[in-house]
Amino acid sequence: MANEKSQTEVRLSKEGSVATIRFVPAAGVNIFSSRVIGTLGTVIEKVAADPHVRFVVFRGDGRVFLAGADISEMQQFTEDQARAFAQNGHNVFNAIEALPQVTFAAMNGHAMGGGCELAMSCDFRLLVKDGKIGQPETRLGLIPGWGGTQRITRYVGLGQARRLLFSGDVISAEEALRIGLVDEVLPSADELDAALVRWFKMLAPGSPAAVARAKRALLQRDEIEEFGKCFCASDAREGTTAFIEKRKPGWATWEPQT
Repeated sequence: MANEKSQTEVRLSKEGSVATIRFVPAAGVNIFSSRVIGTLGTVIEKVAADPHVRFVVFRGDGRVFLAGADISEMQQFTEDQARAFAQNGHNVFNAIEALPQVTFAAMNGHAMGGGCELAMSCDFRLLVKDGKIGQPETRLGLIPGWGGTQRITRYVGLGQARRLLFSGDVISAEEALRIGLVDEVLPSADELDAALVRWFKMLAPGSPAAVARAKRALLQRDEIEEFGKCFCASDAREGTTAFIEKRKPGWATWEPQT
């Protein structure tokens, strides 16, 4: 019988320009199994191809956001099985990071291990004040396998990354905010919706196409190429014309970019 914790469902919904990817536990807490990773990958492909989505929000139901990987599944891994498991997770989390839309991890509770890795794949991270976050893998004789060792240094620097990874320490929301691992701490999960609306409003003035190119430049470090491609789309012409004419620009619907 499969571990009940591995029966997390991945549900996609859409309201206007916002797509929500929700993790729902059948029992226990949300946790990543190979099946969940595969389902998530399929959902991400669908979202990436939707030109009407501007924002993507990852949310968790239940007591935690995501408790990490399915330890019972990993316990009997061979080296080859572990490599395949890590590669699958890398593929999916890299796809999340590369989404052309702006992404948020709206964390209603703890984000451990793989949950922290998913959150770090997002553009922004919101965490409730009683939530904790971290990479405790070394306490299990493991290391993060889905990009965590690489992404964490971008947010907290190499020194803090060493401390967190080597110790396996799980830190409070306030500590995570202080060192840059999360972007905002909310009093409770009830505040997440209002906070997201505020973030959407702040980010709305930017051209969807330009934001997608900025994300690509950040990831690929090819700013010159992405700058040039801005002039293949209508938004560069519209944005500069609107500036000269002293009016608000009317952005085109985002379209898949080459």
